[in-house]
Amino acid sequence: MVGKNTRNLRAKKARRSPSSLKLNDEIVCQYIIDNPDFFMRNARHVECMRVPHPVRGMISLPEWNMARQRNKINQLECEISLLLEHASANELLFNQLMDLQIELIKAQDLNQLIVLLNTWAKSLGLSGAYLYLFGDKWLLSAPSNYHHIALDSSQFDFIRVRHFQYSQQYLGTLNSTELDFLLPDEHGYVGSVALSLLGQFGDLGLLMFTSANPEHYQAGQGTLVLEKMSEILPILISRWIMRTK
Repeated sequence: MVGKNTRNLRAKKARRSPSSLKLNDEIVCQYIIDNPDFFMRNARHVECMRVPHPVRGMISLPEWNMARQRNKINQLECEISLLLEHASANELLFNQLMDLQIELIKAQDLNQLIVLLNTWAKSLGLSGAYLYLFGDKWLLSAPSNYHHIALDSSQFDFIRVRHFQYSQQYLGTLNSTELDFLLPDEHGYVGSVALSLLGQFGDLGLLMFTSANPEHYQAGQGTLVLEKMSEILPILISRWIMRTK
């Protein structure tokens, strides 16, 4: 009886023994993690290990690790360069925006303000800038001289529903129906647009910049400049046009 129990105990130990386990990636990785000095204890063997390489066939494990580190460093350098480029571009755009604000404050009337916006846009390589005010929020009828920039907010709703459900800015393309509505006169080729609703609730009007490049304005780009301009413009416009009660 004692001999039988001893055999059963040995069998259980054998089943639990690591040597009886079938090795797989998870077990090997976990062993190395649990034994951080593995590579130090087996330095000679590590130098003999070979890893498949797409070009050189087989390389040593240290070479493979160094190649990975070099790739990671190159990737980080590219990311840093990209961040610096974005920072430089943002600084330039910020300075241009500050210059524009100074010029807009000097505008004598709304027509001059629109001309300044358009000039600024073209200095950035854009096709032009357009400003529209929703007729139910501003007194644009006669004797006002600005009825040509009035926009029917109810007719604009089909664009609002399609492009402004989650934001007051839209960057991308417009279809022909939308372009014909916003630019009823001959507008030439419009590749992409930046649209920004004016006012805290987006109910005062619309600022639009156009570009002939279909990829100039794309979803995911920053909209900080548009947001700031859309806050400033209603304040300036109130100098020449009264708001409805």
